[in-house]
Amino acid sequence: MDKQTLKRYLYVGLVLLAFVLGIQLEGDGFIDEMYSYQEDVMYLVVQHIELVVISGAIAIAVAIPLGTILSRPRFAAIAETAMQGLNIGTTIPTLAILALAMSFLGIGTLPAVFGLCIASLLPIVRNTYTGLKEVPAHMKEAAAGIGMTANQMLFKVELPNALFVIFAGIRTALAINVGTAPLAFLIGGGGLGELIFTGIDLDEPYMMLAGAIPTAMLAILVDILIAAIAFLMVPKGVNPQRA
Repeated sequence: MDKQTLKRYLYVGLVLLAFVLGIQLEGDGFIDEMYSYQEDVMYLVVQHIELVVISGAIAIAVAIPLGTILSRPRFAAIAETAMQGLNIGTTIPTLAILALAMSFLGIGTLPAVFGLCIASLLPIVRNTYTGLKEVPAHMKEAAAGIGMTANQMLFKVELPNALFVIFAGIRTALAINVGTAPLAFLIGGGGLGELIFTGIDLDEPYMMLAGAIPTAMLAILVDILIAAIAFLMVPKGVNPQRA
């Protein structure tokens, strides 16, 4: 684990410690209020995870091939234009994307998954494209020199060396996804947003925190999980965390 990642987890740990100390100072009232939402939290966490898993899996399945295609020499003329188009797409607020999705797809899980998928695309596409373009030229020349075809070079040389950058994009995208998923409640998609927005509407801070705290914890857990998968899958020679 590199120093930057260690510092990030240290900061998160300090924030959580401060939060726990605050709970202790608040007294048993806080714990009792939070515990009263236990059943709702358990039910909505499952919905939240389903939204993140489905939309995140679709985003990964679409974004990695798209970034790979744009990195190929034959598409060099349109690659940056396509990237700028994706950049412009991300300037549209996620709530507006969800509203547009609701206009075409109705209310419920389907437009929520579509909107979250769109919101998660850019980091994965950008990192896939950048990771593949930054594979050292001498590696490609060596692969061509031993007779590898373009497809063999892609799967045996380029993708393994770009994996670390690709996983960084996936971590960013899924963290955004987890934090954005509460908005799905506004179009009938469910998730922890039900507690967050209902708590805001009713001026019930404990209800809002009952949704916000699990959302933050899920984002941290997802980041740690993807980091662990990256550590295991990325070849040692291209993984700075193993250096």
